[in-house]
Amino acid sequence: MRNAQQDITQWLNDLNPQPEADAPAVGNELFGWLYEELHRVARGHMYRETPGHTLSATALTHEAWFRMNEQTRTQWTSRSHFLAVASTLMRRILVKHAVAKRAEKRDAALVSLTAAEHIAIGTLDNDVVAVHEALLAFEAVDARAAKVVELKFFGGMENAEVAQALDISLATVKRDWTLARAWLMRELSNA
Repeated sequence: MRNAQQDITQWLNDLNPQPEADAPAVGNELFGWLYEELHRVARGHMYRETPGHTLSATALTHEAWFRMNEQTRTQWTSRSHFLAVASTLMRRILVKHAVAKRAEKRDAALVSLTAAEHIAIGTLDNDVVAVHEALLAFEAVDARAAKVVELKFFGGMENAEVAQALDISLATVKRDWTLARAWLMRELSNA
């Protein structure tokens, strides 16, 4: 087995320039290696969803993988970069899914906890769209802190992984997370 920290970036970058005959083997090896990590991130997303959600962690993992394979111009800088992109894609998939479900169920019952309460205790509200919209608004205030939230909250990344992915210090990640949580709690409680 290869050393993941050293080889993962090379594997990722080898996906695109390989001749068609060789690309599937590299892709399959990479997919097998990263599947568990991607699935862990997807499980984190799905854990925060309502019970009985129609999208499974496995389906979310596969959808994110297929969308990432379409990103032929991406130069992967590290495993953290790959997981950050995967987390962003999973968030977009969940938001798109939530918007479609909302359109189907305009008069559905309200959720038991508000988005602000879920942010406070570290879980995602059933209304993914409200959290997504608040995060978009916060991005205009502090783009870096919004990215920290996306990677930690939606991506399930640890502080050290976020610091590496964003090329910032661990202390900066902690400050940004504290600021972002307070801002989002205030915003979502006013909604």
